[in-house]
Amino acid sequence: MSESIKVPTMAEYMAQGKQPEVLFWVGCAGSFDDRAKKISKAFVKLLHNAKVDFAVLGTEESCTGDPAKRAGNEFLFQMQAMMNIQVLNGYEIKKIVTACPHCFNTLKNEYPELGGNYVVMHHTQFLKSLLNEGRLKVAGGKFKGKRITFHDPCYLGRANNEYEAPRELLEKLEVELVEMKRCKSRGLCCGAGGAQMFKEPEEGNKDVNIERTEEAIETQPEVIAAGCPFCNTMLTDGIKAKEKETEVAVMDIAEMIANAEDL
Repeated sequence: MSESIKVPTMAEYMAQGKQPEVLFWVGCAGSFDDRAKKISKAFVKLLHNAKVDFAVLGTEESCTGDPAKRAGNEFLFQMQAMMNIQVLNGYEIKKIVTACPHCFNTLKNEYPELGGNYVVMHHTQFLKSLLNEGRLKVAGGKFKGKRITFHDPCYLGRANNEYEAPRELLEKLEVELVEMKRCKSRGLCCGAGGAQMFKEPEEGNKDVNIERTEEAIETQPEVIAAGCPFCNTMLTDGIKAKEKETEVAVMDIAEMIANAEDL
């Protein structure tokens, strides 16, 4: 079925004189990283299933500038942001949804001062709103009763105070949610924030992602649920380092919902 889902671009909508309900901001990871592409596909299936009228920017989408800004290159960030804002405002975009908390945080909190004002939602928030409106059904399916722990992404949790949306979706999957010792506002970073995703860590006793993976493994989960492509990579690497690939899966919440329903 996945092959038959058409993902329209904003340019195509514009040509027909139409506006979508929401723009899906795919992000660099969701576009180029093989693992994160699966999250994008799962989310698109859910949008399609809920009959959401959505579009993407396609080749007109550029990096939000989050890694540049976090690494201290404010000039590059503003250049990237201004280009994106020009495109978004040109299409009169009102509402954006993204599966990446880094894109979410940057678009929501840092674009307004540069002239980019949009309603920005993380995909777990948007899926929750679809659930509340009765447009999306989330049932236990194959995850019912399974032990799951959820890792809070820094830019969704501590930076934007969203802890409930992902957990509500997991509750709807009827999983046994087991919290790590450090969770919600006390959660520990996966180790990829601040552009650390793109470089080797500094010298130390232990990599952050190993520390976090150990905390996750302590809960004896069958799945570590994530809501961020960077976290997904770091935790997956941690699971590989611990040689637990056969016992513990790392999955985005959108993938879990899509898989539960076999979309």
